[in-house]
Amino acid sequence: MKLVTYRAGVEGAARLGVIADDLVVDVAALGESFGEEFPATMLDLIDAGRPGLDALSTALGECDGDFPVGVATALANVALLAPIPRPRKNIFGIGLNYLDHVTESSKALDTAPDLPREPVVFSKPPTTVIGPDQPIRHDGDMTQQLDWEVELAVIIGTRATGVSRADALAHVFGYSVMIDVSARDNRRAGQWIFSKGMDSYAPFGPCIVTADEIPDPQVLDLWLSVNGVEKQRSNTSKMLFKVDELIADLSHGITLEPGDIIASGTPEGVGAGRDPQEWMWPGDVVLAGVQGIGTLRHPVIDARRGHGQGVIA
Repeated sequence: MKLVTYRAGVEGAARLGVIADDLVVDVAALGESFGEEFPATMLDLIDAGRPGLDALSTALGECDGDFPVGVATALANVALLAPIPRPRKNIFGIGLNYLDHVTESSKALDTAPDLPREPVVFSKPPTTVIGPDQPIRHDGDMTQQLDWEVELAVIIGTRATGVSRADALAHVFGYSVMIDVSARDNRRAGQWIFSKGMDSYAPFGPCIVTADEIPDPQVLDLWLSVNGVEKQRSNTSKMLFKVDELIADLSHGITLEPGDIIASGTPEGVGAGRDPQEWMWPGDVVLAGVQGIGTLRHPVIDARRGHGQGVIA
């Protein structure tokens, strides 16, 4: 299933939906049509576990595309939000997880040229998250080196403590797309959280594809363009630490809980690694996608001109 959080109108409340062809099926309304109470939010659905997904799948199957009045809306007529508009915890970011990105980072960002022996982990606060089409904020007082990084996002479905690689993928709820926006000139004493943790620095969406539809997360193309010019293109097979390794490694020191998000690293092609270096500026438009999931589109705006950053929570 492709699951979304959406609004049907400018003033409408955020709703949980399922994409069915060119429609968004409202999960709560679908449940009501069957006399059942279905989860109202993405986090509620994740918390409901396999029984919740099975009940939703059964209801969708019984409708077979013929939905009761008021249950489905044309996808073109809704606004998609971040699938989890407000994560419960910081996003787990993974640095230097593609070979060629390690090389370009060592040349441009003074990181170690050697391949990491274990995952490089940082975090992004919940306030970094924005949904499709919401603006990435460029604050010229804070950065003159705003960079892009397309990543596969992994959403945890069940609690994971000290899990093995063999069992790790069983704890995944689904996958999405994330852009790890980075202010390269805001690394502080080698620490990355401020560089990567400012408001709007985690575009996320457009949906979560449930794990049953992506049995192998290491075979997916991913790409990013700025103003129509492709900057990144690679495949998740090139990760140094695969998704199962990341989950196993993190879970041995930090319990992963339902709804946690892992941004699994970016391939080569970031602005800092180019010659000459390239950065995002107000007026730019960034597109990023992952095979089988979808594409994110985000304008870059001047945060000093009072545009605001759109809805985060």
